[in-house]
Amino acid sequence: MGSKPGKYKRMKMCFAALAAAASIVVAVGPARPAETPPPPPPSPAGTVVPASASPTALQTAAPSSAWTAPPDSITHHTLQLGGKTIAYTAVAGTIALRNAQDEPSASIFYVAYSMDGAPARRPVTFLYNGGPGSSTIWLHLGSFGPRRVAAGNAAPSRGAPYDFTTNQYSLLDRTDLVFIDAPGTGFSRLLGKSDPKDFYGIDQDAAAFGQFIQRYLSQYGRWNSPKFLFGESYGTTRSCVVASYLHDRGIDVNGIVLLSSALNLPVLFGAGDGIDATYFTYLPTETAVAWYQHKLPQSGDLAAVIRSSESFALGDYASALAQGSNLPSARRAQIVRRLHELTGISEAYLARTDLRIGPEQFEKQLLGGNAEVIGRYDGRYTGTAWDRTAQVPEYDPSYSDVASAYISTFNDYVRKDLGYRTDAQYMPLRGGLDWDFRRKSGSFGDVLPDLGRTLTENPRLRVFSANGYFDMATPFFQTEYLLDHMGIDQALHNHITFGFYQSGHMVYVNPSALAVFHNDLERWYDSVLALP
Repeated sequence: MGSKPGKYKRMKMCFAALAAAASIVVAVGPARPAETPPPPPPSPAGTVVPASASPTALQTAAPSSAWTAPPDSITHHTLQLGGKTIAYTAVAGTIALRNAQDEPSASIFYVAYSMDGAPARRPVTFLYNGGPGSSTIWLHLGSFGPRRVAAGNAAPSRGAPYDFTTNQYSLLDRTDLVFIDAPGTGFSRLLGKSDPKDFYGIDQDAAAFGQFIQRYLSQYGRWNSPKFLFGESYGTTRSCVVASYLHDRGIDVNGIVLLSSALNLPVLFGAGDGIDATYFTYLPTETAVAWYQHKLPQSGDLAAVIRSSESFALGDYASALAQGSNLPSARRAQIVRRLHELTGISEAYLARTDLRIGPEQFEKQLLGGNAEVIGRYDGRYTGTAWDRTAQVPEYDPSYSDVASAYISTFNDYVRKDLGYRTDAQYMPLRGGLDWDFRRKSGSFGDVLPDLGRTLTENPRLRVFSANGYFDMATPFFQTEYLLDHMGIDQALHNHITFGFYQSGHMVYVNPSALAVFHNDLERWYDSVLALP
């Protein structure tokens, strides 16, 4: 992506915007009163359990010498799922990380849901959002936990009080669930003399999560349980490195779920200076969004227009971009015309961009370039531009339309239902993190080698890649392209399963997409657990 400092800065700003970014009737019974710690000893069954950021994202994340975490809270609940009653335990608490001197370095907040009386080798899945600098309320309240907030689906959420319901799509019938807040987010805090540089970087962050997982396995007697990682957005970056980190310490995970992937940051954010993969791998997402917004000159069903866009992207479009200024004028005009047919953007504008329209420009231009913009996390959302002369959107309606529903509901839920008593401020997003995207290996922002090596050395590992067609933040075709170019043995490609859904970055905000995603994952979990 070149060595321009401005591009590295832009990457950090773009990833800060990705922080929020995350089929059966269910009923949750009332929680029994919270117990007081210490947690009970584990039973033989092991059952213990956007483009714009909000103002809270501007908070800094300095260590706190005065922070004292509240006692862990343990509550008990029931859930009707698939015609069966599931009794489960929820633990809302913290686990302390320790540095090389065995001193407390961070207090990591988590909420764990575990089925009571389950077999000793029941799976456990560790879930987290990304950012970097995001807590995990989005996955926690939106996807597969026992409760779910009903945020707006391609529309603004209704005002408070928000609907907070039992989750008919919970995965608690397949796996225990542990939702983890990254250091410096949520109720997680750096402690004492901790240096933020020891946590805020790709490798440093993975080491913190790796240590947390090991301590959780020890505290709750889960070392011999099947283990899964589930990350969204930058959480997928994290998962690739955490899986490698654990593997190097003799701990293999059974499966990884990658939701809305960010696996090679120079390709995701580094367009220009001869790097054209960003443009042609974004094109099918732009086609899908233009189809949804009824802006394609000639349309068809979604699957058909996406196939056509993918074929053009890898063929004529990639070839034309590779020719650069040597592309003949007549051929350039043909490419412009075809791009117009696949994006709905005017031929005049496409010609001015030299065939290279960035995602931010697309978000502003698709609906006319003046009064309306589309969402970054989810191109199904629209909003009114407050600066009609701006070249790119000033905010992301797909974040602003749902954020309050998640943040308000979680703050109520964690204190009332989960009994976690604290007046500390919960930080859903933390900006101002000087994140180190350079790897110890010397590379920059590329975690595909980590995933490829772990797949090769642990041939039992399976990966599920989940993608939203309307995700303008992490385009689905780019993920597919990168995973297909990982350089692993051909036989290992069958160890990666893809899921594509009519939703955006946070696939789960669309209930119909969540239903399909849930069913796909239940089949995938069953297949992974059935491996000899």
